[in-house]
Amino acid sequence: EKEQIAAGATKKKVEKKTKQPVRLYAKGVILGYKRSKSNSYANCTLLKVDGVRTREDAAWYFGKRVAYVYKAKKEVKNSKFRVM
Repeated sequence: EKEQIAAGATKKKVEKKTKQPVRLYAKGVILGYKRSKSNSYANCTLLKVDGVRTREDAAWYFGKRVAYVYKAKKEVKNSKFRVM
């Protein structure tokens, strides 16, 4: 019995696979504010995210934060990119 248990323990060892890098962002475009013909709602911004075509795809992004990344001429902390 001990030999069977020991043999079973060696079979359970699984090699760790190298993980692929995970993309932590999605590119998109700021379209403007939610609005009607006469009213504008500045606390609700409309975004177009690349690769999102349906309402079901967009549901995952609801409530997520947005980073506005742009490139400046002057370097700050060894980077020309700025984030708001």
